[in-house]
Amino acid sequence: MNTYTKIVNNGVNVGALMEAREAFSVTPEAAQFTWRATCHWVKGTHSYSEIEGYYGLGEAQSHKKRFTFDADHPETFAADDHGATPVEYVLVGLASCLTAGVASVAQHRNIQLHSVKAMIEGDMDIQGVLGMDKGVRNGFESINVVFEIKADASNEEIEAVVAQSQKRSAVYDILSNPTNIVVETMS
Repeated sequence: MNTYTKIVNNGVNVGALMEAREAFSVTPEAAQFTWRATCHWVKGTHSYSEIEGYYGLGEAQSHKKRFTFDADHPETFAADDHGATPVEYVLVGLASCLTAGVASVAQHRNIQLHSVKAMIEGDMDIQGVLGMDKGVRNGFESINVVFEIKADASNEEIEAVVAQSQKRSAVYDILSNPTNIVVETMS
């Protein structure tokens, strides 16, 4: 009997992820991570943020390079539009997290991806942010994500991959469940 093993390469090292999962089951304290970003005001509503280090595996870690992100508001808000708005970064975070999950789950399930595109929209009533109506929340009223995925898989398999990605997405969890946030000032 000939058995054919399909080899896929979506660029995800599932073996390393499974090894990490096993290692964390033995030493769960190593799975405690702290992600960090520093934001600097520039002028008006323009700021830039830096990401370089984080804590994980029981010690300080560093990315290969420092990442920077400009944030601002568009001209329709009487701003200079030097970067994406902070709420757009939230959408980018969610879409990126879900897309990374799709690649990881597909690799684990031996599904070859050819293309993955996530289109995401967040609806917001700006009256809340502007303090015009106390009954209107400041954040998104709803977020809609639509995936366009081309893969060597059935529609049902692709839907299962997306569902598993959503189930394991840290950013989806952050947005859909309350998170304790503490804001302080220092002199």
